[in-house]
Amino acid sequence: MAIEKIETTLAPGAIGPYSQGVRAGDYVFFSGQIPLDPATGEVVAGTIEAQAERVMANMQGALKGAGLDFDQVVKTTIFLTDLGDFGVVNDIYGRHFKGVPPARATVQVAALPKGVAIEIEWVAYCGSR
Repeated sequence: MAIEKIETTLAPGAIGPYSQGVRAGDYVFFSGQIPLDPATGEVVAGTIEAQAERVMANMQGALKGAGLDFDQVVKTTIFLTDLGDFGVVNDIYGRHFKGVPPARATVQVAALPKGVAIEIEWVAYCGSR
């Protein structure tokens, strides 16, 4: 099985030694997205709403760069520094999944890269190419 690196300018580039995503067989495994503006590489400051919206936009860009969309996401993990933000994030997140919502875990963590409040990683099913 060939492993293929996913790289797009539609989402922030990796800030460390990892890939934005990796296609392996019928699946694409995406690294966590934090609220970075892909044009500037800077953190989107502000409320959890602003950060969650940016993360979802980054997810959409990464998916598009791999030739996929939200309907093909099968598993997500949401990391929050404050589980009190769950309801707000859930509302923003839910607007992006029109079909079968993916399996999901949400966990509170002590800290995230660059001091952000949210990070989401996910797996998408692309089927045989």
